[in-house]
Amino acid sequence: MALIKKVNGVGPKIGQRVFLAETASIIGDVTIGDDCTVWYNAVLRGDVNPIVIGNRVNIQDGAVLHTLYKKSVVKIGDDVSIGHNAIVHGANIQDRCLIGMGATLLDNVLVQSGCIVAANALVLAGTVLEPGSVYAGIPARKVKEITEEQRRDIIERTARDYIMYSGWIDE
Repeated sequence: MALIKKVNGVGPKIGQRVFLAETASIIGDVTIGDDCTVWYNAVLRGDVNPIVIGNRVNIQDGAVLHTLYKKSVVKIGDDVSIGHNAIVHGANIQDRCLIGMGATLLDNVLVQSGCIVAANALVLAGTVLEPGSVYAGIPARKVKEITEEQRRDIIERTARDYIMYSGWIDE
């Protein structure tokens, strides 16, 4: 069973058909939608401000979601993938996005719908990413528009596959 804790009397709200790995930590004011997966050693720390996660979101191994006290919140739309060891600190990620492995999104970043943030990219505080675009680098910059193939075979497939993978885990 995942580590689930209240902070100041406020505990996580978890939707239906959610997979929480045994070593995942869900702390404080965290809302998780339906059909989500939170994988091993992921930390969702809603201790100082809320974290709100939509439906069909996967938060992969070692990812950390947190906020800045009285300054930022984490909002994640539907059909989003947060890659292994990614850091989402007070960012707003709209629907159908993929955040690559090891990427870092700082406070008050807005990732508009249909974006890919490449592995190890650093998105600086307050940056607004254009919808349907790929961002990479340190600091992250737009490198191209998303193709239909990337939308279908990377963003949508990854969101679907992580729901399937959770069904393979023997309880």
